[in-house]
Amino acid sequence: MSGNTPDTLLVYCTCPDEAAGAELATHLVEQGLAGCINVLPGITSIYKWHGTMKSGTEALLLIKTPANKYPALEQAIRSRHPYELPEIIAVSIETGLPDYLNWIAQETDIRETDI
Repeated sequence: MSGNTPDTLLVYCTCPDEAAGAELATHLVEQGLAGCINVLPGITSIYKWHGTMKSGTEALLLIKTPANKYPALEQAIRSRHPYELPEIIAVSIETGLPDYLNWIAQETDIRETDI
């Protein structure tokens, strides 16, 4: 990451459907924990749960957040997510449009006047 852009993460999180994903995404953005979240409906997940093969349709959230917001973001997802074990996977964004990455940082910077 260059010195003039914030460390930013892309966090993947699946939800049972588009409505649940949109509700969670709205909450996270309203709380200043993410600058932008894309909700991709209609993905198919295939996995084992308690030793049994499963498959189902889910929605995938692509959450963009500054790295320093990750602990609070994870806690917020865990407290509101309908799954017993939600998928929360964060990867560092190595590079990106500096203006966009700075915008994410600005949108998640809750000032005392915003509270």
